[in-house]
Amino acid sequence: MEISTLLRWLGSILFKVVDSLGLPLWVAELLQMISAAAIVLGAGLLVVLFLVWWERKLSGHFQQRFGPMRTGWHGWIQTVVDGVKLLQKEDIIPKTVDRKVFFWAPVLCFSVSYAAFAVIPWGQGLWPTDLNIGILYILAVTTFVVIALLMAGWSSNNKYALLGGMRAAAQIISYEVPLMLSILGVIMLVQSLSMVKIVEAQGGIFGWFIFKQPLGFLIYLVAATAETNRAPFDIPEAEQELVAGFNIEYSGMKFAMFFMAEFLNLFLVAAIATTIFLGGWRGPWLPSWVWFMGKTLFLVFVIIWFKWTYPRLRVDQLMEFCWKVLLPLAFLNLIVSGILFM
Repeated sequence: MEISTLLRWLGSILFKVVDSLGLPLWVAELLQMISAAAIVLGAGLLVVLFLVWWERKLSGHFQQRFGPMRTGWHGWIQTVVDGVKLLQKEDIIPKTVDRKVFFWAPVLCFSVSYAAFAVIPWGQGLWPTDLNIGILYILAVTTFVVIALLMAGWSSNNKYALLGGMRAAAQIISYEVPLMLSILGVIMLVQSLSMVKIVEAQGGIFGWFIFKQPLGFLIYLVAATAETNRAPFDIPEAEQELVAGFNIEYSGMKFAMFFMAEFLNLFLVAAIATTIFLGGWRGPWLPSWVWFMGKTLFLVFVIIWFKWTYPRLRVDQLMEFCWKVLLPLAFLNLIVSGILFM
């Protein structure tokens, strides 16, 4: 298993401690995996804190206002304050909900978003694990988000929540098809599903796959924006029609878990695009993780820019755009890639 220098150093210490205590080696391996998971979770939560503040500031400037300004420098503490507020809010559960499904829906939504980060290469040697089916793992794990949103909508026993859950399922399942097809062109070039091998196959700036798969990159970016339920594809949470959609009955930390999962997914789709199309951690002079974060945050900026620029599509427009525009283009890109590069 490929791990970062920090985890390798931590693992050696854990093995020495466990050996000195006379415990079996699987205890050290378990502690090492827990440590890796904790580090990734901490990094993910820091990313969420930053992205919430960043979107508030960007949306403010897009609308010729300042955004948060009162708490900390340019309001950077505002997200922390909001998190503390959500921790203190009462967890209200309506009497008529399916309590078990209602409870597990936000937990599942956040957990699967977090689990996908296990195969993201954050830099040279900075990945928790290098699965030889890394892309397939991400696509399989993130599919459970659909189930979580359906669980939230169905268990709430609320017609607006149910409609939001059904819309989310229809939208995510539909846009997963062109998204997967847009990635297949790169997989055909690399002949591997490993995220690390995909980065290693992109040598030099002009070796990035965005230059060999420009249409695939655009299809991925649009489909990924729809996958994360963000405007102009935020149909599951259309406030004019559904009040709040699938999460309308949630409050406190349960609502916060849906909110954190949304921003984790936003960073995740940008990180996948960076890995597959923009050379991942590759770049001159600066540390590898700086290049990876810079490229990823640039794509996050583009997706946020989309949200605050374009109006929301109607449901029929959204589905028609997927099946009549994106899907034919994705098949065309796949066929042309097969002819040119195979």
